[in-house]
Formats: sequence, C-alpha cells, structure tokens
Amino acid sequence: MSVEEKLDELIEISRYYGTNPDFLLEGGGNTSFKDSYHLYIKASGVALSTIDKSGFVKMTRPELQKIWQREYPDNPGERETLFQKDLRRAVAEIDDICLKRPSVETLLHEAIPYPFVVHTHPAIINGLTCSKDGERISRELFGDSVLWIPIVNPGYTLAITVKKHIERYHKTHGKNPRILLLQNHGLFVAGETTEEIKSTTEKLVKEIEKRLERDPDFSKTELSEKEKENIVKIAPVIRMTVMKKLGEQKIASGNSGDKKSYDKAPTSKKSIVTFATNSEIARIVSSRENFSKFRMDLTPDHLVYAGSKPLFLNNTEEEIEWAIENYTEEEKTIPKIIAIEKLGIFACGESKRDTEAALNLFMDALRINIYAESFGGVNPLPQEQIEFITNWESESYRKRVTLGKSEESNKLAERIAIVTGSAQGIGMGIAEGLLREGCNVVIADLNLEHARETAKEFCNKFGRGKAKAIGVNVADENSVRELVISTVLEYGGIDILVSNAGVLKAGGLDTMDIESFDFVTKVNYYGYFICTKHVSEIMKTQNRLYREYSMDIIQINSKSGLSGSKRNFAYAGGKFGGIGLTQSFALELVENNIKVNSICPGNYFDGPLWSDPEKGLFIQYLRANKVPGAKTVEDVRKFYESKVPMLRGVRIEDINRAVKYVIEQEYETGQAVPVTGGQIMLK
Repeated sequence: MSVEEKLDELIEISRYYGTNPDFLLEGGGNTSFKDSYHLYIKASGVALSTIDKSGFVKMTRPELQKIWQREYPDNPGERETLFQKDLRRAVAEIDDICLKRPSVETLLHEAIPYPFVVHTHPAIINGLTCSKDGERISRELFGDSVLWIPIVNPGYTLAITVKKHIERYHKTHGKNPRILLLQNHGLFVAGETTEEIKSTTEKLVKEIEKRLERDPDFSKTELSEKEKENIVKIAPVIRMTVMKKLGEQKIASGNSGDKKSYDKAPTSKKSIVTFATNSEIARIVSSRENFSKFRMDLTPDHLVYAGSKPLFLNNTEEEIEWAIENYTEEEKTIPKIIAIEKLGIFACGESKRDTEAALNLFMDALRINIYAESFGGVNPLPQEQIEFITNWESESYRKRVTLGKSEESNKLAERIAIVTGSAQGIGMGIAEGLLREGCNVVIADLNLEHARETAKEFCNKFGRGKAKAIGVNVADENSVRELVISTVLEYGGIDILVSNAGVLKAGGLDTMDIESFDFVTKVNYYGYFICTKHVSEIMKTQNRLYREYSMDIIQINSKSGLSGSKRNFAYAGGKFGGIGLTQSFALELVENNIKVNSICPGNYFDGPLWSDPEKGLFIQYLRANKVPGAKTVEDVRKFYESKVPMLRGVRIEDINRAVKYVIEQEYETGQAVPVTGGQIMLK
C-alpha cells in the first residue's frame, strides 16, 4: 500500500475511536503511522472524531531519533520547553510549524516499533490503570502480552521511560509489545494494520469486562418541585460568584495585583453552569462521607478539563459564595465541579464548551471510580504529578486549541438567551443572529419537534451545546416556569430574553369572535408579561450577586404597535399594550440593571407569518378583503410593499442589528425602536 493509502487507513481508525465516547472524550487520544523515514501523528488539539489529512503533522524520524541522544536540564519547565523546540525542528515540512504543533506524545509513538499506533482513554481500561491492584491484575489477565508502564510525568520523561521499558521487554521476551497500559493515563495499542489494532483492543476490553463486579447505574432520577426550586436558586449564585472570581483574576493579572472591587470593575469574563444528576451522582452526593471517596485526580485529561478537586457543599447560598471564594484563593483556579449535598453536581466553565468538557470528564471519572472497585479501589495521581500537569504548558495549549476561547471584547459571547417562538421565522433568524455573536440560545417554541430540528441545526453550525430546544406555551404560566427551570439547569442563568412568540388573526368588528380575540391577546400580551415575570426573577438574583452585570429583555413588537391597523385590531391592540408593558417594566427593573426595550419591525414578507400559503397574512388579508380590489396574494404583497418608502419588507438582518443595538446601548431603556424602512416615523 502507498503512503496515501496508509494515511487513509489512519484517518479511518482515528475517526472510528474518536467518535466513540467509550474510548475518547474532548479531543483526547492520539494516532500515528510511520514508514522508514517519516512519522505522521495527530496535531495537538485536533479532534480524532473529524480529523483529515490536514490534522496530522509529518515528522522526520532521523531527527526524532536524535532527541534520544540529547541531554536535557533537570528542571521540568526548562526540559519540556527545549523538548518542544526539538520536536518542532523534526517537523518535515516547514509550513506545518506555523499551522500545526506536533503532539507532545510524538516521541513516545516513535518509540513503539510498529507502523500503526493508537492511544485512547477508555474508562473501562482506566478502571484498571487507575486502580490499586491494576498492575497485578493486568499480569493475571494478560501475562506478558501487555506491558505495564508505571506512573510517570507526561512529555519527554514518559517517552524515555516507555523506550526503556520496551527495550527491556524485547530483551526478556524476544518480541515487541503490542499493548501498553500506562498507569493513570490510558491505553496504547500498536500493530502492522489498523484491523489488527481493532481486534486486539476488542479482546482486551472483553477480558476486563469479565472481571467487573458492577457497571455504573446512570439511570435518570426525577427531580421534585422542591429540588427544582433549589437548583434555580443555587445555579445563578454559583454562576455569578464564579464569574466574579474570574473577573478578579483578570484584574489582578492586568493591574500588578491591584485588585479592585467587582462592583467597580466589571470585566468581560463569562461563566456557564450546568446541573446534572442520575442514580450514581445521587449516591455519591448523599453525604460528605460518600463524596470523599470519589476521586477526580485520575489522569491528565481529568486534571486539564475538570480539575483535580471537586467542591462539596451544603445547599445554602451563603456557604456557596464563601466556599467558592475560599476555594479560588487556595487553589488559584475556579472549581470546575461543585457537588451539592443530596441534590446533584454543577459543572462550571468560562464557556458552554468548557463546561460540557468538565461535565464529560466528571462522568468519565465516575465510571472509572466504579470500575476500579473491581480492582482494589481507585488509585489517584500523586500530588507531584498533579502539580506538574496543572502547570504544564503543553496541556494548557491543548486545552486552548480543543475548547477555543470566546472573544472577550464581544459583550454577547457566552451570554445566555431565550428566544420564544424561534423554531422558525423571525424568531429563528434572531436566534441565529445571537448565536453568531457567541450567545448560547434556548430555542423556545410551542412546536417542540420543530424546535429540536432547529437547535440541532444550530449546534452543528455553532458548536455542541450552543442551542437548546425547550417546548413552551408562553400563555401558560406553568409552561413558562418550566422553560426558566430548564434553561437554568442547562446554562446556569439567563441574560437575555427575546419575547418574540406571537400570533395574528385578522378580522374586522363584524367577523372577529371573542375566542379569537382572547387567543391573540393571551399570546401577544399575556405571554410577554408571563415570560418577563419569571425570567426577571433569575435576572434579579444575578444582579444582587453582581451589581454591575447588565441584562436585557426585548419584546419583538411590530409597526402595528406604533400605528393602528385596519381590520387587525386584536393584533394591534396587544402590540400597543406591549409597549405599555415595556415602558412599565423598564421603570421597575432598571434598579436591577435590567434594560427593557421593544423592537417594532415592519412587515417581514418572506416569513411564514406573511407567506404561509394557508395561514399567512397575505392569504388572510385577501380573504378578509382588507386590500380593496386585490384578486391574488401577489396583489396583496405589492400593495403592502408600496407602503414602505424603501419599497421592501424588513429583513432578518435589519431586526438583528436592532437587537444588538439595544443590548450594546447601555443608556437606553423603555424604548420602542422602529425598524420599518421609514413606514413609521416617530415624532
């Protein structure tokens, strides 16, 4: 086979394991292929799940082999810096230095004398490698077919250690090992072909499975109403306290230790908090004693993405604030996992991606803890290695590349927004506009199935977890309450409400019945009130904890809220009333640093509200004889376009500019902003 064909084979097995969460999480792991002169290895921070040829770095093997002869300083920081420089010198194509950084495990892959090498972190394997009796049981299960590598710092030290163990193994057994179990790290499987690696891995996992005493029970646990109330109270406290501590760290590093108060020095740092529980989580958080047995300091990945020390608390607001601040002072970092006694756990991060990574690695650690029960109990990393990994630049680089960083200068980055009625039409366009700005957006809609399709599309486009579908009837207070609870469970708070959900039934006094009038009013008027009532409670909590933090409530109104609409009074009346609510809400909530504004778009002719062939306004207005002489839907459209000085209907981008304006404008509240192409001009 040619090198190109071998690389295709490497890509296939990389994606095979990279898309399987039982083997890899958060872009971890590594794969490589080597011929006589070159080694192709995954670049640092590249995810195996989607890797292609551009994700591999081509290395020159003779240059790599020179590193074995190099003497490095004893100081770990100096040694790893020089080691990284030598790795970059071994890159075969000079352009790659600017584009891709070779994995810090490159030299380890070079040390394994087989063409293909696959490195993964299966929880079931790490149940063995992170256990007290792992080495002994490994010998019992696999004899000399597996090479056990005792715990050692990653990087150059690991590579040179593995090389020595392989040489000793070859001298003793007259062959090279195909399976390496790295204590508190993971699994390396090597072979002549990728099919051989798959077969070897499958057999290895099956043998370990036979020794397991139990599997994790991640069955869902239903939350009581009281528990939901507790979560809704606690999550914003955690979120805003973490955000303040992140802000303090930024101020301290940027002002030579001159720490200012949060209230006087707001920063652009963000935080996201996600709640999780299941049967296993409920078991370990049932008491402080139970939780003390759980360990997260298991492998480098757990340290990098979820931290080494979770925080266990009672569910009182005062303790939460104090404990997070104390933890941050002692550990010099925020807690990534916070357990609340008899409730569940909260994962914390600077972004949704960061938070999901912490949660995923927590769940992985929970699996490993349970599997390790079958092998003498869990055996955590020693403190000196925790300190090395925590301060290791290579792992910090990998995390930055894998998770990315939000643009701090962007006020909307990682904000949490609810957009009602956003499964389609204007609401969908507004949701996409907010996502483009970096927001996390709840797609809240009566049509849950459609909302899920929209959220899935947005997550594919903007990143995992950036959009969440939640069903809601805005005219039903219980439904709105559940919307707020679900949002806080997912993201930890609410920063922006776009009250967009609306309905329209045209008709004059002689045709409008009370049921239709009531339906329109409940959705357009009552719905705005109900959403604001419940969302503002979360916003008030956030403001109480972080006085300078600003939030926004935006009603998508209409030009019909600025000027009467013939044979459309149910809709216009609700919209006129909505502006009255906006002005009143603005006066009431300004003391909580919540701005409230309405945006009044002109006619969005291309959306389903107007253009739906069965229920759209064009067909409704045609049937209601609202446009004199109109014979067709096109006649109705032309009539309304002619009323706009700019001779077109409003577009989504016009509305999104207005949404962004009212959020960024700090000195504006209680306003009704027309976006009508000049059709309505304020006096």
